[in-house]
Amino acid sequence: MKSIVLSSVVTALLLFTGCADKEPVIDDSSTNQQVVQEVEDVKTETVSSENSMMNSSGMNMSMSEIENQLPAIYFAFDKFSISSEMQSDISTGVSIANDAGSDFNVKLEGNCDEWGSDEYNFALGLKRANAVKKALIAEGVSESRVSMVSYGESNPTCSDKTQECWSKNRRVNFKLLP
Repeated sequence: MKSIVLSSVVTALLLFTGCADKEPVIDDSSTNQQVVQEVEDVKTETVSSENSMMNSSGMNMSMSEIENQLPAIYFAFDKFSISSEMQSDISTGVSIANDAGSDFNVKLEGNCDEWGSDEYNFALGLKRANAVKKALIAEGVSESRVSMVSYGESNPTCSDKTQECWSKNRRVNFKLLP
């Protein structure tokens, strides 16, 4: 038993002491020339800070300007079905997405009020986003352009403890993606 422990200690010492320290020699003469050549080959390209496109009237609109025109779709407490009042907002979203926003993808962000568990609210937010997605597809938006995300209760627009405030947080927002 003592010989096993002794041999283990000797092996560990040899393993951890390793070789003498030597500084590696790096030949960077050819590497420097290659990097300089790659840097010289890069061409300058100017990109605007915001994606933009032309709308039907010929005006140049940025992605954020188009996004600001998209309505939020609001839901009743603990519901994910689209009310008849919100149907016109769905139609507005479809026309904007297919006209001015036709070069962009659409991300639907499902949101909830603070009532319910985190898990429940994430699931409800996803159901709300999915209901809006189905409505958009039914009115002519390509399914490949639409994605969904649920923020549950983590993305409120209002933090007051009132019915009016909670109703503003039960929504699906449209976001445009390049």
